[in-house]
Amino acid sequence: MQTKTIPAVLSIAGSDSSGGAGIQADIKTIAAHRLFAETAITALTAQNTTGVRAVQEATPEFVAQQIDAVFEDIPPAAVKIGMVSSAAIIETIAERLKYWNAVNIVVDPVMVATSGARLISEDAVEALTERLLPLATVITPNVMEAEALSGMSIESSRDQALVAQALVERFGCAVLVKGGHNVNDANDVLAEPSPGTGDAPEVTWFRHERVVTENTHGTGCTLSSAIACGLAQGRTLPEAIDQAKTYLTGALAAGLDLGHGSGPVDHMWAY
Repeated sequence: MQTKTIPAVLSIAGSDSSGGAGIQADIKTIAAHRLFAETAITALTAQNTTGVRAVQEATPEFVAQQIDAVFEDIPPAAVKIGMVSSAAIIETIAERLKYWNAVNIVVDPVMVATSGARLISEDAVEALTERLLPLATVITPNVMEAEALSGMSIESSRDQALVAQALVERFGCAVLVKGGHNVNDANDVLAEPSPGTGDAPEVTWFRHERVVTENTHGTGCTLSSAIACGLAQGRTLPEAIDQAKTYLTGALAAGLDLGHGSGPVDHMWAY
C-alpha cells in the first residue's frame, strides 16, 4: 500500500451546529483544497440560518489542550483563527501559538455583526489587538471591523486602502480589508509591510464580480480558511488570496439554497 502526507491546516474557532460557518465551514474548505483539517474548538453554538440561540464557551485550559495535542502530533502548516469572544481564550491562543512557533497565521477578527452590533467585549478587543493580531501573517477584517480597529471611516476605495495601510503600521502584519456592500462590493485590498525601512505598506487590489445572493452565511470563515490553505500549499500571500477569492466566488455562484434565513455557500462546488 502506498502512503502519502499532505499539509495540515488548523482551525481555531467556534462550532456552528447548522454547518455553514465556523469550524464546520473551515473543515469543508480545507477538505475542498485537498488538505488535512485539524480543529481547536473555542465554543459550541446552537444556531441555524436564522440566528444564534445559545453559546457555550470552552475553558481556556481546554483550548490550550486542544492546540497542544495538535502541534505535538501533526503540526499544521497554517492556522486560521475565527471568532473568539473571551479575552482569556484569546490570550491562551496567543501564548500557545508563540510556544509552538506557529507559522502562516490567518486571523479573521470577527468583531462586528452585519447589523453593526459589536460581538465581543472591550477586554476581548484589547486582548485581540495587543496579543493576537501582532502574531498574524494576515488579518482579514471587513469594512466595519477595519473601522473599529483603526478608528477611521471608510467611505471610498481610497479610504479602504489607507485604513489597510494604517493597520499594517499598527500591527506589523499584512491586512486584507474586505469590501462591503457600500464600498467596492467584492473588491478587497491587501496592504503588506514594505521591505524598505520607512516606506509605506505595499497595496494590492483583488477585484472580483460580486455574486448577488442572500445565501452568504459563513463567507468570512470560508475566505480566511481558503487563504490559510493557499499559504499551507506554499503560495505567496497575494496568490493565496487570489485563489481564495476565486474559490469563494464559485461557492457563492453555485446557488446552494438551504434553510429559512441566510443560507450557507456550497463549499464542495468544484466536486
